[in-house]
Amino acid sequence: MAILEVKNLTKQFGGLTAVNDLSFHVNKEEIFSVIGPNGAGKSTLFKLITAYYQPTKGSIVFKGKDLKGLKPNQVAKLGVVRTFQETTVYKEMTVYQNLLISNHLHFKASDFGEYFNSRKAREDHKEMERRASELLDYFGILEFRDEQVSNLQHGHLRALEMAVAVSADPEVILLDEPFTGMNEKETQTALEMVRGIRDDRKITIVLIEHDMRAVMSVSDRIVVVNFGGKIAEGKPQEIQNNQDVIEAYLGKDED
Repeated sequence: MAILEVKNLTKQFGGLTAVNDLSFHVNKEEIFSVIGPNGAGKSTLFKLITAYYQPTKGSIVFKGKDLKGLKPNQVAKLGVVRTFQETTVYKEMTVYQNLLISNHLHFKASDFGEYFNSRKAREDHKEMERRASELLDYFGILEFRDEQVSNLQHGHLRALEMAVAVSADPEVILLDEPFTGMNEKETQTALEMVRGIRDDRKITIVLIEHDMRAVMSVSDRIVVVNFGGKIAEGKPQEIQNNQDVIEAYLGKDED
């Protein structure tokens, strides 16, 4: 069953068409990858889905609701969140403080109650602390809870970014190049995290990634874009053997 549908999506910037009549669907609890050469329109697609850009034509439908016209915070509240190529955590704060901030979405006490430290506010703070610790443990970074984020290794920084995204209780997470800059061991750990987000927490994953070995090992299905349009869609084995995909990445031999 489709949870996210992209229908004839087009985005133009003046005379440039960044996304061109693109259509695909993502099934619930699927790991779905979007791949393509640099400049293919992948990041623009993510910005369209999360309402940082509005489409020129077409639609994006989440659980039957058209996201066109919504603001990014409204899309996030509906259950679609994303990570970025450059992490957006607060590097001058500790790991634990970042998780506490991200868990404020679950704070139910009023501003008045927060100011006067009401019983409800105290209960909310206790629950936020529990959730923060649980997520840090789940993503394997509990031992770094009091470490300033700027001191984290790259793999641990990516783990924190995923934890922050999951803390919003989304139904769909868009991961933008989660394996970039990782060594083989870090990549394997990150792959296990991505699978765990889907398998343990039942969250649908859509990812952009250039690491083809990682993409082929983790994806249920893949869509390939080039010059903003779809050139192939299917399971990893089908994509690996698709001549149009091979030509898009390696070029076409001239007779």
